[in-house]
Amino acid sequence: MNELCKKIRSEILSISHESGHGHIPTSFSIVEMLCAVYQTMRHDPKRPDMPDRDLFVLSKGHASLGFYCVLAGHGYFDFEDVHAFGAFDSKFGCHPDRLKVPGVEASTGSLGHGIGLAVGMALAAKIADSSRHVYTLIGDGESNEGTVWEAIMVATNLKLDNLTVLYDHNHSQGRCLPIQNPAERFRAFGCQVIETDGHDLEALKQALATPTERDRVRVVVGDTVKGYGCATLAENMYEWHRRSPKAEELNKLMGELNAAAV
Repeated sequence: MNELCKKIRSEILSISHESGHGHIPTSFSIVEMLCAVYQTMRHDPKRPDMPDRDLFVLSKGHASLGFYCVLAGHGYFDFEDVHAFGAFDSKFGCHPDRLKVPGVEASTGSLGHGIGLAVGMALAAKIADSSRHVYTLIGDGESNEGTVWEAIMVATNLKLDNLTVLYDHNHSQGRCLPIQNPAERFRAFGCQVIETDGHDLEALKQALATPTERDRVRVVVGDTVKGYGCATLAENMYEWHRRSPKAEELNKLMGELNAAAV
């Protein structure tokens, strides 16, 4: 495991323990995907409002704790700031707020809506003849929402080749309505699809560096594990969906993370 990704996961665990909030497994599944985006796209953490910067939208907003820690890991603020997560009057809420947190481009949380915002941003960039690229990360659970596929239809119809969709295939819907073949479905909608290991940072960066085909939306399907890095989380992902660790549980999870990261 990449050292920064390990650090981000350890902060997620500590902050969730302190705050009593946070969706740990789903935050863990997207760490490498988010790091790949922020190590690829054009942005400046010292100037979050830099003109013509690339844009990222976290559609699955309940993974905000993971998002905040990735932003901290890439210089937008200190990890220590995020330890106010979920507290009264904290800017680091359980869903990201674009008016409060540097680097957050869209306030999200209602599942299936973030991708629509990203499509609108990409269209706006096309109309303005801007060189900016728009990235959005969606979850396989929220992809049961019809708005996800409606947004994809609009994006492909408008030939938004300045849009990249990252699909977190963490199999969270295994007990209800799983999408077994997401890559095939995105291809059927006319997207350029790249499949990769969602926990291989270099492979993800290579996928994002692959030129976007003209007039086609690019989709990177990352095969991930909900709770990746901690066996307890991965093997009991439903139990831990919205749980924060107690002190003894935190020690156990930190031990598993350290062992996995060797």
